[in-house]
Amino acid sequence: MTTEMTWIPPAVLATLTEELAHLTDLPSPSNTELERTREVRRLLRSAEATIKPDDGLVEPGMRITARLAGETRATVFLLGDRNLSALDPNVTVDVYSPTSPLGSAIIGSYVGDVISYTTPSGSQMTVEILAAAPYTG
Repeated sequence: MTTEMTWIPPAVLATLTEELAHLTDLPSPSNTELERTREVRRLLRSAEATIKPDDGLVEPGMRITARLAGETRATVFLLGDRNLSALDPNVTVDVYSPTSPLGSAIIGSYVGDVISYTTPSGSQMTVEILAAAPYTG
């Protein structure tokens, strides 16, 4: 069985590791604590918290600067797991999931690329990748 890896900020990896240590040290864990222990173990098995290379490739773990068609201002966001990234107080930009329409459309592109994708409402949107830098926390 192959586990799909999920990029999370390094600080979240540390938080989850500490939480698991606490949960496994409980002398008589409740059913809720046992369930949380299983969930944290599952998250850690699939967690990837490496700092990505600064090569302009758009992939999870990158801070992306992009301009959507028709917008004059650029949008800056982190490409990663929205729920887990919310656990890192250092994440001060929006987080877009790699499985979202925008996220899945831009993965594998490079700075300077212009990508078209379909929004959830069914309309076509174009986005230009202006920058892609590793998220370092």
